[in-house]
Amino acid sequence: MPTASQPPQPIQLLDLPAQHAPIRAELEAVLHYSLDESAFIQGPAVQQFARELSRYLGGPHVVPCANGTDALQLALMALRLSPGAEVIVPAFTYVATLEAAAVLGLVPVPADVLPGTFNLDPQAAAAAITPRTGAIVAVHLFGQCADLQALRSLADQHGVALIEDNAQAIGATFQTSRGETWVAGTVGEVGTTSFFPSKNLGGFGDGGALFTRDEARATYLRQLANHGQDRKYHHAHIGLNSRLDTLQAALLRVKLPHLPAWTAARQYVAARYDAALADVPGVAVPNRDPRSTHVFHQYTLTVAEDVPGRRDALQQHLAAHGVPSAVYYPLPTHLQPAYAHLGYRAGQFPVAERLCRTVLSLPIHPTLSDEQVAYIAAVVRAGYHSDEGGS
Repeated sequence: MPTASQPPQPIQLLDLPAQHAPIRAELEAVLHYSLDESAFIQGPAVQQFARELSRYLGGPHVVPCANGTDALQLALMALRLSPGAEVIVPAFTYVATLEAAAVLGLVPVPADVLPGTFNLDPQAAAAAITPRTGAIVAVHLFGQCADLQALRSLADQHGVALIEDNAQAIGATFQTSRGETWVAGTVGEVGTTSFFPSKNLGGFGDGGALFTRDEARATYLRQLANHGQDRKYHHAHIGLNSRLDTLQAALLRVKLPHLPAWTAARQYVAARYDAALADVPGVAVPNRDPRSTHVFHQYTLTVAEDVPGRRDALQQHLAAHGVPSAVYYPLPTHLQPAYAHLGYRAGQFPVAERLCRTVLSLPIHPTLSDEQVAYIAAVVRAGYHSDEGGS
């Protein structure tokens, strides 16, 4: 086994060159074809990709768009909420979840998350509902589903919409108490995703898509994403210029058939981490909701706070031994300076705040080798047990 000072080979947090190497010829062929075709906007590959992604997800309408943040904004626009309507969002998420609501004149209302899965706590969401609530945004964080059954029931009970931010969990599924299998992103009124390069299904630049099982809503979303046009040069709605480039769609078509194998590889790496780190005191491996599959966009540990600064010291120790890591996310949404006007203060969402102090994401990607996983786990063990978690 490699020693703590000798990584078996350079370790990347995400190794896209290695992931792309086996399909490089296909990707290059698509580049050349797209150059010759020169249908760079709304070319045939866009709708071909939408159909193929729809089949992968079990048949929803798929509306491609320019990026994942636009997808969230378009989803909220499609609800036709009045300015000032409230949108419940997790207190622990990427800022785009709030941003999409705020730019529309809607009011993001954070709610705390569950300490195990890091996803929106249905009870906290229920407590946040008021007569002004128009939607709940469920973020399927790090690769597994939020409690879709509870959140769907809550939305239905109060007559509000459920939006799914599925940027990190494409292909994940949720098993209901009735024995139904729900596909992440297809349960809410609208689901969204991102094809940012680091995502499990990533492009070579920005990209996104929306999912809905309502045909009329899909038509409306397509119009909103293309300047509000219902036909050329006839603008029925105020919309956005948010179109997935043809080249990105063509490249994503090459990658989509490989997604199941890449997901299985991520799950294998996660299982290896679990086995190697399960007995490290003070380090908790990711908690799985048994009702949800986990596609491991991130493999995120939580580190005990028994010694001040232990998480940060462990991260420094990892870096000193050639292991990259990341903190997703270092500041909860309600304490972001841009949202200070909402009036929230430290201590209101204790789970989210604690996670921001304790989470640490290790490298995970389909090409991570057994030797690299063993080395990373050994470095984690050594770092945690050294003085105050340092190197």
